[in-house]
Amino acid sequence: MDIAGSTALVTGANRGIGRSFVEELLARGAEKVYATARRPESIGIRDPRVTPLYLDLLDGKSISAAAAAAQDVTLLVNNAGITTGAQLLTDDLDMIRQDLETHLFGTLKVIRAFAPALASNGGGAIVNILSVLSWVATAEGSGSYSVAKAAEWNMTNGVRVELAGRKTLVQGVHLAAADTDMMAGREAPKVDPADVARAALDGVQAGLIEVLVDDPSRFVKAALAGDPAQLYGAPAAS
Repeated sequence: MDIAGSTALVTGANRGIGRSFVEELLARGAEKVYATARRPESIGIRDPRVTPLYLDLLDGKSISAAAAAAQDVTLLVNNAGITTGAQLLTDDLDMIRQDLETHLFGTLKVIRAFAPALASNGGGAIVNILSVLSWVATAEGSGSYSVAKAAEWNMTNGVRVELAGRKTLVQGVHLAAADTDMMAGREAPKVDPADVARAALDGVQAGLIEVLVDDPSRFVKAALAGDPAQLYGAPAAS
């Protein structure tokens, strides 16, 4: 699909990758962008094409209200997310549920709410911001987040199949780390959030169902076909 003239909705649009999506959509000639956040007053992008909306992935009523207000959407960008930092074996299960409720069920609720409008408007596209951690777990406090992102990845695949008959492109975007508030203080190579938005929207225009933004994502994706020891090393001797 062509970004120029489109009507987009971006979740988590007040900062980081979400804000970069709004800016890139405007630069590519989007007709309207619904910029959503839990605090829409914090969005701060002054452009007459931008409409701030309240949307919280854990608040089903807010999702329904946003869908009712944005019936003209042709492009949905699911960017909003959290990380509790929960470890799978030691932290409270409610923290793990919160990651899953946000990334899996929250994102799915948004897709379910907007899928009818997308179909009515010709099909359009859905972009889900995923992670290299959809495919691999690390020792740095990412266990719960990895589980949630793995679930969101295969949910993305599942809705792609179910929406194929409605001519809706469903794209998954994978990256290791972006220079955002969520990754502040972590020592790791980080891509510019603007590069994530550009790569994803280039992919939408090209009709791609998967976008790998950085080298770590490309490495891990390729490694999945081989020995898992490439990613996790050999087991400790007994």
